[in-house]
Amino acid sequence: MASIARLLLTISCLFLLVGCGYNTLQEKEEQVFKAWADVESTLQRRADLIPNLVATVKGYAAHERETLEAVVNARAKATSLQIKPEDLSNPTIMQQWSAAQGGLSSALSRLMVVVEQYPDLKANQNFLDLQTQLEGTENRINVARQRYNAAVEDFNASIRRFPERLTNAILLKLERKEYYKADEGAQQAPQVNFN
Repeated sequence: MASIARLLLTISCLFLLVGCGYNTLQEKEEQVFKAWADVESTLQRRADLIPNLVATVKGYAAHERETLEAVVNARAKATSLQIKPEDLSNPTIMQQWSAAQGGLSSALSRLMVVVEQYPDLKANQNFLDLQTQLEGTENRINVARQRYNAAVEDFNASIRRFPERLTNAILLKLERKEYYKADEGAQQAPQVNFN
């Protein structure tokens, strides 16, 4: 009789664990981590393209040293910051990381404006290939950011919803994840002067 009661209690506990979102919350957190890994891999692709782009531009516009150095320094700063999965809940680290990535995007934009002054460079096939790859990578980064934010939205909503909220508070203690936000400088359109 006691073994039947233990068996029923075990089965009841299993149903409670399944119904309370224990596994679902962990799956959703893993989806956030995967989406973040996709963001990082696309950003790494962009970072890998930059040395070739800078070398190509340097061949045509060596006296644009300040702009080239700004790109190299922004790349170094952006790639030096690494986000661990547990950092996805830290708004300060996420903001620093986003600012570094925004600085790199801004430096690349300034480089593209400089390139407009060099028709020979714009006609160079190697440069055109790199520019096309860079544009494609920027689109991939945007898609990866959107997918990450969607995964974070789903996860954050789940840990606030009943009964998952109780499961999280009692058993898992998972933290809310931060969204990937544009840095504050991205809200202002860049000023381009062709004089």
